[in-house]
Amino acid sequence: MPDNLLKGKLGIITGALDENSIAWKTALKAKEQGARFVLTNAPIAMRMGAINDLAKECDTIVIPADATSTEDIEKLYAEAKEYLGGNFDFILHSIGMSPNIRKGRSYGDLNYDWAMKSYDVSAVSFHKMMQVAEQKDVMNEWGSIVGLSYIAAQQVFPFYTDMADAKALLESIARGYGYRFGKLKKVRVNTISQSPTKTTAGTGIGGFDSFYNFADALSPLGNASAEACAEYIVTMFSDYTRLVTMQNLFHDGGYSFTGVSEEIMEKFKDL
Repeated sequence: MPDNLLKGKLGIITGALDENSIAWKTALKAKEQGARFVLTNAPIAMRMGAINDLAKECDTIVIPADATSTEDIEKLYAEAKEYLGGNFDFILHSIGMSPNIRKGRSYGDLNYDWAMKSYDVSAVSFHKMMQVAEQKDVMNEWGSIVGLSYIAAQQVFPFYTDMADAKALLESIARGYGYRFGKLKKVRVNTISQSPTKTTAGTGIGGFDSFYNFADALSPLGNASAEACAEYIVTMFSDYTRLVTMQNLFHDGGYSFTGVSEEIMEKFKDL
């Protein structure tokens, strides 16, 4: 990757939990490419992870914020702007959570209060972050906002239950706000649909290992790693992607457009 892709750019990276998370690796790549940014996560997530260690490595600070609270987002933006000394060129939304998945509830037995929590945390928070950014006018022209999605927004993956609905909503919000922010300030908004990735959240889903191996066998390039996704996110923050907006971008080694592979066919040959 070229050097200093993000030199002089300022931003916010949400959702870094531990060294396996895409947001964590994105922070390291953004620092490497010359960006300055603040880190943020919900207070409960901060207690579970090691985000303060990442902040030290990136020469920055952590500002606790619940992304479902507009008041917390307002406080986050005000403190981040003061610390960084200017408006933002990029924001990464790397936030997702499903109590139904955590507690093993099937799609036909959802707890609806938990489902609404899933939608609020995993998708509506994306809208809240952009709405507050617009109202407080904290984005620079030609800025970039990226949310992390998954192919279950378009195709059925039974184990993903209500998170599939949340990701579909996330992608719709990216299109709606991408149009709005593009008209207002040339800010682009996109989602990235990543391969199954061995993050703390990903490996907590039942049957993850089997599906990870299946996707790796189906994808002509194999599964994309969290580090590779971080590099892709950095390019989306850079000026090289100024005219890409309102897109859901698949970063999955070709999985999303492969019907079947020889490796998969071989497993069924003698049945």
